[in-house]
Amino acid sequence: MRQILYVSTSTATGNAADLADILQQSRHNNALEGVTGVLWSDGRSFMQALEGSSDSVAATFERIQGDRRHHDLIVLHDRPIAAREFGSWSMVHRTAREPADAHDAQMRHVLARASEPIRAQFLALVASGEAPSAPR
Repeated sequence: MRQILYVSTSTATGNAADLADILQQSRHNNALEGVTGVLWSDGRSFMQALEGSSDSVAATFERIQGDRRHHDLIVLHDRPIAAREFGSWSMVHRTAREPADAHDAQMRHVLARASEPIRAQFLALVASGEAPSAPR
């Protein structure tokens, strides 16, 4: 199995990323490919972990790279895994009206079984609102 973690920036202005459409399309495509993971977005930035068979993750990631709804895609991790860390597809999104504490608690729950490097990347993004840079 393979896992990829990446960050990217929405091409939409402000907080206007069409998250409902992205979620619907992602759930459909990922179910067809047998890919699971988690997608976090604040409407401007995205961080996503994908996992599944190597071929399925590669096909999904190739499709994601061609999606014009985002740019500046940076791969933070690309590694083999023994088992899925995210049992089912999830998307976490905090609107401007939602309290940050509730969102943070939801992210911690979603990330409970994730490896430390993946959990740390997501929680750093949640805490700072800034996408991490590529590993050196």
